[in-house]
Amino acid sequence: MRTPRSLAALLLLCSLLLPGGLPRAEADPVAEALCQRLEAMEADSALSVGSCRVASWPILQKLYGRRGYRPVWTRPESVARLVRAIEESYHEGLNPKDYHLAWIRSTLEENAAGRPFDPSRAASLDLLLTDAFIRLSGDSTCGREDPAVHQVEWSYKRTFGGRDPAAFFEQALASASIDRTIESWRIHHPYYERLKQALARYRAIRAEGGWGQLHDGAALGMGSSGPRVKALRKRIEAEYPGLGEAADPMRFDKGLHRAVVRFQELHALKPDGVVGPQTLAALNVPVEDRIDQIRINLERCRWVLKDLGDTFVLVDAAAFMVHFHKRGRTVWTGRAVVGQPYRDTPVLRSKITYLMINPTWTIPPTIRDEDVIPAYLEDPFYLSTHGITIIDRQGRAVHPDTIDWSLYPGEPFPYRLVQGSGPHNPLGRIKIFFPNRHYIYLHDTPEKGLFDQEDRRVSSGCIRIERPFVLAAWLMDNHNGWTAERLMKSADTGMTWRLNLPEPVPVLVMYPTVTVDDEGAVSFGRDPYDRDPAMLEGLGRETDISPAP
Repeated sequence: MRTPRSLAALLLLCSLLLPGGLPRAEADPVAEALCQRLEAMEADSALSVGSCRVASWPILQKLYGRRGYRPVWTRPESVARLVRAIEESYHEGLNPKDYHLAWIRSTLEENAAGRPFDPSRAASLDLLLTDAFIRLSGDSTCGREDPAVHQVEWSYKRTFGGRDPAAFFEQALASASIDRTIESWRIHHPYYERLKQALARYRAIRAEGGWGQLHDGAALGMGSSGPRVKALRKRIEAEYPGLGEAADPMRFDKGLHRAVVRFQELHALKPDGVVGPQTLAALNVPVEDRIDQIRINLERCRWVLKDLGDTFVLVDAAAFMVHFHKRGRTVWTGRAVVGQPYRDTPVLRSKITYLMINPTWTIPPTIRDEDVIPAYLEDPFYLSTHGITIIDRQGRAVHPDTIDWSLYPGEPFPYRLVQGSGPHNPLGRIKIFFPNRHYIYLHDTPEKGLFDQEDRRVSSGCIRIERPFVLAAWLMDNHNGWTAERLMKSADTGMTWRLNLPEPVPVLVMYPTVTVDDEGAVSFGRDPYDRDPAMLEGLGRETDISPAP
């Protein structure tokens, strides 16, 4: 099983090897058993309690050491609340099994039946409750999966504000209100809440029997009739109730046509009202797969949505769209061009800090080494034709004839390649900057025709957007009179300008393959970079999860 992201971060954040072994516990049989158990875990690479693998053992080791190995879970109401939180994780798309639910339940039932714990059993229960608390905290706050496993360029990390993790969790466990502590972990963004509602809805569809598979055959459209039309009507009604009774259920009428068009719109298909091969394939995706898709997207939300306000830019890299949400309302939407499959646009979170009018472009290392240098070696006029200047580490321009190009790309390239502003610059006339290590920006493009393509995966990772001056004006919020018209007139001068935003604006580059609108309509989109299968492998199939009783 892959180590969850939150726990990997915790293990990275603390160096918890205790010199000279563990100090001995006080004369308390449970505390003594806890000390012995942690000593055994330190020596045992399996790091398990019975059949339960303990993932946060370095934090456990230090946390219990700080308390003299006294047990943590001495208040029954706190234990009960934690067990409820573990059960409720099911509604977040998480797996209660990851938090030792079955073992904890059975052990608590032993005690409820009047069978007292021996110290070793009590110590095991205390350790697993604490491990569950730590794991559930991290998974609920910032995701179970490690984003860096699925997105190598991932760089957005959460910390404990510089505090030692053991001290952080010791204080959390000492809180008078475990309820409040647990609630503080959760994501409460409206988009996340809508996804949770969609998850509950599709689980309810599954509980009612789901939907059957439609048989192959000729395309179905207006005027078609027969048993396949009746089966189609039943299939759509199962997912989208409201189709209503038909005079002839076996006839493809206007009502069914509208329902098919609506289905196609919600599944990123051509809305022609005809059930051809692609629409049939979408109709035949089992409800279990749709549930897993929603769980995958809940996980992606946990990576980036914590503590996000109501004003932000959202890049939907899967649907090739950009949206600006201001004070909870979508005020701007535009089409986008994103990275090619082998240079896919990464998932990230940052803050937009400034605009650059008529920007220059410092060519990123990957594009420099894989595209520009090979192009120059084939065409010695390539750099001058494209307005590219070679800059050394002292900031001086270097003539290409003075460089021994045979050394590259075998050796690290010691220069920067900078393309001046102008008609050949791929950033166009305006760049919207947010700090990140991937050299990813929102920017204009001279190739406006790209926005008319259905598949807009053609960039080298950056996000080209249509009508960028309008978005820039929204970001400037009329600060000092910077309207879209004034920004464009400034660009017409040919001069390079930098404009700081009055306030930084969060930007999320996300990869949602499921979206839910304000009305609750669930859309299942494309997976253009084929990322969902690996995410599902990490999270586990829905069928592996036992819902709370």
